Amino acid sequence: MISLLVITASLLGLFSKGIYAQETSNWATQAKGQDIGNLIAVGVLATSGILYYKGSYRAALVWVGTLLYLLYAYIVYAMAVHFNGLFLIYVAVLGLSAYALLFSVGTLRSYSIKVPARTRETAGYVLIGIGVLFSLLWLKEILPALLSGKVPQSVTEAGLWVNPIHVIDLSVVLPAFIMTGIMTLKNTSNGLFFMGPWLVFSALMGASIVAAMLLMTFDGVSNTIPPMIMVSTVVMSSFAAAVVYLKQIR
Repeated sequence: MISLLVITASLLGLFSKGIYAQETSNWATQAKGQDIGNLIAVGVLATSGILYYKGSYRAALVWVGTLLYLLYAYIVYAMAVHFNGLFLIYVAVLGLSAYALLFSVGTLRSYSIKVPARTRETAGYVLIGIGVLFSLLWLKEILPALLSGKVPQSVTEAGLWVNPIHVIDLSVVLPAFIMTGIMTLKNTSNGLFFMGPWLVFSALMGASIVAAMLLMTFDGVSNTIPPMIMVSTVVMSSFAAAVVYLKQIR
């Protein structure tokens, strides 16, 4: 059901002119980049879901990471996109993803995970590094705006009151990256469990950001190449770390 709803919302978002008609050009482009990322996520969700159903614990961790990504994405759609014909779909995906996580994480965490020390350390430092990097990037924009009494440029360009990405990242996601990385380095059960899902989340979210930057480049927006290269590096690092980590789980 989640997959069908996401496919519907993403395709209409990409190809129906009316869905993002009330958004600024910048925010509409970001939403379409997210739509592309969502279609990638659907493929990952369906594949990992089938393998999870067949008994793969590694696939279950990928599935959890993909649900975290969709939960994040549809909080933004449901609360930071103008009311449109897809509103109830946004709300449905948000609710279904949240309950899928709530009803499954407890059981999955009951299993004991073991990962070789070198693999744990590599994954831990990758996730901590990504968390610190994006925290600094967002604070670099937010702190000068606070000190000057002005609204951050990304908020102005998106035509919003606040940037929901800043809110969710700085309050939940980036602290989770850093804490999970530290707990993994300490070989705790919470760190070992959440490391795989957060790496999957990072790769999927990075892919959607790259897609948005590509669309901005096609629209003639300048200075997108350097951040695109940086985020692409994050995507590849997250993906590589996730593959190695999940393979080494026992």
